[in-house]
Amino acid sequence: MNTDIENLFKDKVLGHPGGLFVLFFTEMWERFSFYGMRVLLINFLTMAAIGYNPGWEWSAENAGALFGTYAMLLYITPIIGGVIADKFTGYRWAVVIGAFIMTLGHAAMAIETEFSLYLGLALLVIGTGFFKPNITSIISEMYKGNEQKKDGAFTLFYMGVNAGAFFGMMLCGYLAERIGWSWGFGLAGIFMLLGTLQFWLAKPLFGKIGGTPNEQDKVEVKVNQTKEEEEVNKLNPFTQLDKILIIICSLVGLGYALNDPLSKIAGIDMFSVLQMGSMEGQYVAILIALFLFLILVIGRIVRYAPIIRDRMIAFVVFAFFTVFFWMSFEQGATSLIIFARDNVNRVLSGNQAVIFNIVNVLLTVIPLGIISYVLYLLWKKTFYKIPGSNIVLVVCFALMWGIVGWMLNRDMNTTAYDVSYRAIEKSVTNDEGETTVSYIPISENYLVTDTDVVVERTTKITEPYDLKVGDEIFMISKDNEGSSYGYLDEERLTTARNNSAISERDNGVVPATISEIKSDEVEITVSWFSILNSFFIIAFASFFSKWWESKYNPSAAVKYGLGLIIMAIGFGLLAWGSYGIQDGVKVSMIWLILAYMFHTLGELCLSPVGLSYVSKLVPARMIAFMFGMWYLAIAIGNKLAAVLGGQIENITAKYDLSTFFLIFTIVPVVAGVLIMLLNPMLKKLMHGIR
Repeated sequence: MNTDIENLFKDKVLGHPGGLFVLFFTEMWERFSFYGMRVLLINFLTMAAIGYNPGWEWSAENAGALFGTYAMLLYITPIIGGVIADKFTGYRWAVVIGAFIMTLGHAAMAIETEFSLYLGLALLVIGTGFFKPNITSIISEMYKGNEQKKDGAFTLFYMGVNAGAFFGMMLCGYLAERIGWSWGFGLAGIFMLLGTLQFWLAKPLFGKIGGTPNEQDKVEVKVNQTKEEEEVNKLNPFTQLDKILIIICSLVGLGYALNDPLSKIAGIDMFSVLQMGSMEGQYVAILIALFLFLILVIGRIVRYAPIIRDRMIAFVVFAFFTVFFWMSFEQGATSLIIFARDNVNRVLSGNQAVIFNIVNVLLTVIPLGIISYVLYLLWKKTFYKIPGSNIVLVVCFALMWGIVGWMLNRDMNTTAYDVSYRAIEKSVTNDEGETTVSYIPISENYLVTDTDVVVERTTKITEPYDLKVGDEIFMISKDNEGSSYGYLDEERLTTARNNSAISERDNGVVPATISEIKSDEVEITVSWFSILNSFFIIAFASFFSKWWESKYNPSAAVKYGLGLIIMAIGFGLLAWGSYGIQDGVKVSMIWLILAYMFHTLGELCLSPVGLSYVSKLVPARMIAFMFGMWYLAIAIGNKLAAVLGGQIENITAKYDLSTFFLIFTIVPVVAGVLIMLLNPMLKKLMHGIR
């Protein structure tokens, strides 16, 4: 009698079971939704409340505090979700439950109220906890007895991850920026729902794989756990002190994660009693928790035999430096979004505009065409078993092709215009005798006085509207710097005036006149730059894979050092490109493109190394604890990234933009050099493991 695994391998697509590609598409839609929302959140929260696409006008610091807590918790809940799936729901049900909860989260965020935002983020954190660890567990179960094909399976699977991230950021970002935030948040939820449905309808393909644990499975798990517990108790039991320290550190860490946004946004500080001078109480609490956690880790490690102890020390060193990497790399979700919006020149003209349109079409259509071909192969092999799942996937791709076609057509038919408007000229002389001149557009609410110096100014707008020279229009700022403008149709004009009345502020609506038509210009969306990470991963992954398999494969410490230093080069380029720029002057986008390329190269050096060393360096009886510690390091890195990224406005105001990026240049370089200097010591501690 054939097993479910043998049956699954009968219907092969590209040499792998069709079930792998069901999981491929499920993960793709989940990543589409996750990254589609992620690329919008900081932009939405910090965008001016009165403007072309009104946001909530939070400070970058407050937005970073909220996003950092969200990102931090995403790495904690999967530990709980994995335990629930193992003992109660099974992997498939856990994936469905998680995906459904995340769908509700995206739907809540599309409502755009403060309560729905917090509810949506909470649901996304909970849903990720169920979804993330269990979809990969299904793959592991599918390939039992076929371990030699598992590496290839995960390679294909992670292509789905990158494809989802790529299209999610591109399409959700485009809709949000061009039409409205709720469209972007809503699209993420739609694909999450459809991805859930196609996975559930594919149930007949998997048989009992990933199903709810039966009584025999539970007995076997319990027996194995009992043996494991006995082994732990014999060799290195968790003492009462260990358990107390784990509880204290967990509670303080969770308390900090919640308190940081609460204290900044709502003024509720649970740790105020611990404040010491100018240091906030929550940071005092974290320092205490880190000290206790250090005691816990050292206490457990020293009780092991020398070789195991040395390897675990090496692992802890790698985990420590992981924090510095993600602290800098994850600026892509916070400060780099704000930088791209407010400080980067995203308008191309002439041949540059033509080249961009061609590249953008190729970047979009070719990957979508390749993935559509994979769907065609899956349809041929599995339609007779899972017709419903295949039909849902076809609907997904029809929707994708429709949105892509609309997006590309809209860009191709967007026209650039020079517009003239009136502005007030203001001169300011600083203490050093240097004079700077600024121009403040005259809005329809502003009353010009006799002392105002009124001048004619010209700016550009790029819109898919047919306007003529001499047309009188209304425009409004598209960023928070007031350096780019967008055309207001009737709906946007009404929104701007209504928002102004509610907040009792100037509406920012500027009367203007079309002075010249320039058809050869294009404005790039803020979110477009975020897709570069996925593109560069796909472009360079094979090179790094061959490098790691060659005789020139460097040691783990050198890979870590290279990852940190190469990533730092990207920030160094941003610091160089933004050095000395004045208010209102924008940085060339080439600096941001190069930065994303170096960040990705650094990620390819470091990211694949980490998790593999958990299984290599840590004894089996400590794997769960150390996996938790590894994800804790990533969670801390993500939280620090958001907290520090939220300081972009404060540091730029006090110093300049270049200084902000220098922080993320110097710190990773120092960390990278340090871990490379530790290479000989780490090699000894690893006792032959590469």
